[in-house]
Amino acid sequence: MTWLWDRLPVGGGLRDEDWARRHRLLTVLLAVIMVILTVFGAFRPDTGPTLLVTDGLILTSVLVGTRSWSRRLRSVAVALGYAVACGGFVSLSGGLTESHFSFFVAVAALALYRDWAPFGVFLIATTLHHSVFGVLVSEHTYDHSSAQNHPFTWALLHGAAVLFAAGFQVVQWSLTEAEEERAQENLDESQAQLSVSFDETPVPMVMIAPDGRLLRTNGAYREWLRLPDVLPSGFTVADLPIKAVEDGVQSMYDTIRESEDPLTLTRQYRRDDDGSLIWVQIHSTNLYDRDGELKLTFVHLLDVTSVRNHEAELRHQVRHDSLTGLLSRKAFEHDLSLLLAESAEPVSVIYLDVDRFKSINDATGHTTGDDVLRALALRLTSVVPVGALTARLGGDEFIVAVAGPAGIGLRVGNGILASLAEPLQVPGGEQPIALSVGVTTASGPLPAEEVVLAADTAMYAAKRAGGNRLQVFTDELRVPVQERIAAEARLRTALADDMRESLPLWFQPVVSTVTGEIIGAEALVRMRTPDGRILSPFHFIGAAEETGLIVPLGEHVLREAVAHLLRWSEDLGYVSVNVSPRQLAEPDFVPVVANLLAGIPGFDPSRLVLEITETALLSSTVDVSERLEALKNLGVRIALDDFGTGYSSLTWLKSLPADIVKLDRSFVAGLAEDKRKASIISAVLWLTRSLSMSTIAEGVEEAADWYALQAAGCPAVQGYFFSKPLPAPEFSQMLADGVTVESKGITPFGGVHLNETTGTAVAG
Repeated sequence: MTWLWDRLPVGGGLRDEDWARRHRLLTVLLAVIMVILTVFGAFRPDTGPTLLVTDGLILTSVLVGTRSWSRRLRSVAVALGYAVACGGFVSLSGGLTESHFSFFVAVAALALYRDWAPFGVFLIATTLHHSVFGVLVSEHTYDHSSAQNHPFTWALLHGAAVLFAAGFQVVQWSLTEAEEERAQENLDESQAQLSVSFDETPVPMVMIAPDGRLLRTNGAYREWLRLPDVLPSGFTVADLPIKAVEDGVQSMYDTIRESEDPLTLTRQYRRDDDGSLIWVQIHSTNLYDRDGELKLTFVHLLDVTSVRNHEAELRHQVRHDSLTGLLSRKAFEHDLSLLLAESAEPVSVIYLDVDRFKSINDATGHTTGDDVLRALALRLTSVVPVGALTARLGGDEFIVAVAGPAGIGLRVGNGILASLAEPLQVPGGEQPIALSVGVTTASGPLPAEEVVLAADTAMYAAKRAGGNRLQVFTDELRVPVQERIAAEARLRTALADDMRESLPLWFQPVVSTVTGEIIGAEALVRMRTPDGRILSPFHFIGAAEETGLIVPLGEHVLREAVAHLLRWSEDLGYVSVNVSPRQLAEPDFVPVVANLLAGIPGFDPSRLVLEITETALLSSTVDVSERLEALKNLGVRIALDDFGTGYSSLTWLKSLPADIVKLDRSFVAGLAEDKRKASIISAVLWLTRSLSMSTIAEGVEEAADWYALQAAGCPAVQGYFFSKPLPAPEFSQMLADGVTVESKGITPFGGVHLNETTGTAVAG
């Protein structure tokens, strides 16, 4: 019995709304049955009293079933109503056996309650009906004599049959409960997993009802928003202690609620308690029922304040110069483009460059140089109008853009110059500086690069005029800039082509004053344009120096010069190559020369002469003596070019490891008629001999100068008197022909000497 009892269904377990739906169905069906019985009884003879009692009892059951009493009382009333309806139907049909089937239908229907009370009441009422009415009114209960004579037996038979039918309902009921129990266990497990994943996750999460109530929150959400563990009843999104900067929290929830698809939004909020700003990334998903009605909104949130702040910092770093905090070049050009396009007034651009900033760095160090740039940025910020664009373009170059009436750029530029009458305050003291300033004015949506270039051009004009001044851009200033751009373009094209064809070497001979023969040559680069023109270095060397293209150009000249020297090995003693300041400053210049020499087995490095100008010595940012010593250690010779044109020529002679001194043509031209020049030449020649150096006089164009240098003891000369620079094939032919000074009708020692009294050349 215990085993059987344990396996019987417990009953109940229906949710209120499910029970109410089933009860409403059974009650309405009972009322419909009452109507059907009334119609059925109206057409049966002698059924008035039975019909009246049946309808009265059913109506009473329906009324009790619709009252707001307990579920069990209402369900029992409905069960009795069904028992009355079935009994009444049997009576109205005259005890017809088939009418008893209604009891089987009713017992199945009442099983919907899943409650022993209505189910048991119906079974008891059925058995009583068959037994009591079978005895009292057997002709209205059974339609055959056997049942009428033995009502109790047939009552038991009918009751057993109904009970048997009910047994299947009980089995179905029990199986359903078992399945529901397993489903509930699965649901409980899922709920537990959900609770763990929802409550314990470190990501703030919340479930929100359609009316905005917070149905469930996890600990991370409450901690993040500083909410209590237990929220007040009816707590809604409008009660959250944060407010959206752009719109309210409720408005944000309305947007989420109206979205049919999962939504991801990022918004900024302000906390109510401390006023701090936070950035929140919102991920929402709406859940709907079968009818498409919104049930709840699941939201998880990420506090991305640190990410947004980091992104803002990165954007600031991209848009601003790290040293001064001013705009960067890229940001300035972007903002200038917008200003030119949107401003109704002209836009003035002021380009600034610190005069002799390299001297500040060299004298005080780069740290002080950085301090100067920061102090200058502060000074500019304090002088320029509010709303002006101020940027550092790089190095010691700054730029300002300001919209306003014509002349504002000139006023601002002069104001900046005037502000620098007071030295800049830097750590360790004061630092006076001067600026070269270029100003241009533009209107309309012009390219920012074009406007900046115009201001840059004006600034360079101010710097060439001596600096510490302002220059307004004019179209006349554009010409040299355009020429420089064209020269750079031509040079880049030539470097990209076959450089032996596009950048050929020409050679000018160096002649011995003793033998009259060619002892060496200076390699000079030329440019061959696509249309076949030959351009001198004047047309492209300046651009090469400014752009850094002098480095690959110089390496090409060096390699080609050595290659030609090898071809002329039997006829030419050495070749000299000019080295620019930019080349000398390159850290890999010495390795390039070393690799070149190492690739030529048996080559005498002294046959390669590197010519260094005093300009290179003065402007170089490296230790010149150390760099030249490294070259000397490779075995090459060093020539000091254009000697006598700088401020410290004699100092360079003493301090640098030079092998050859090349006298500048300014000392050579007219030497035969100028005794002062002759005296200087004699002094320099004596000095170089005493320092074990050789001398070459450049720019010799007249026979008289040739004789004067010869008489003074200058060992070698170079100039148009003997030959202009020649293309390699012509120079090669000159070497093959063995051309000497004698071929010009002049002997190496032409019987000329210097008059020691007058210093002029006279026939011997």
